[in-house]
Amino acid sequence: MTEAALTPAQAQALADAAADAMWSRDAVAHAMAMERVEVAPGQAKLRMRVRPDMVNGHHICHGGLIFTLADTAFAYACNSYNLNTVASACHIDFLAPGREGDLLEAVAVERSAGGRSGVYDVTVSVVGGKSIALFRGKSARIKGEVTASFAPQG
Repeated sequence: MTEAALTPAQAQALADAAADAMWSRDAVAHAMAMERVEVAPGQAKLRMRVRPDMVNGHHICHGGLIFTLADTAFAYACNSYNLNTVASACHIDFLAPGREGDLLEAVAVERSAGGRSGVYDVTVSVVGGKSIALFRGKSARIKGEVTASFAPQG
């Protein structure tokens, strides 16, 4: 069944199945205590609380950890079609610091997808507050599926 042939409910079920498969193997997301809030076709939302062991020598959240949260949301968004997809390039702009105790939220949105490549924007914000980083990722599809166990219903 092709992407175009899926009903909206089937496309969401496929995104959920792919996200579940990835989540079960995502050691980094678990180590950083990320929370998978939502995954939909071409979109994802994840959260992460800034713990004391995540701050740097300036007592702000280490930029690499903010990047990791954004990159993880990007990964779930671009793999939501159940086609193995990896980053081919990415860029991040840090706008403001994250602080210990902040609950950070990364929202990834597909901007363009065609053939084997895509472009995704991720905004990282403090929940209920300001944006702290803007991330743009370019994706490349590789061989295989995220999960082979998906069978569309309906």
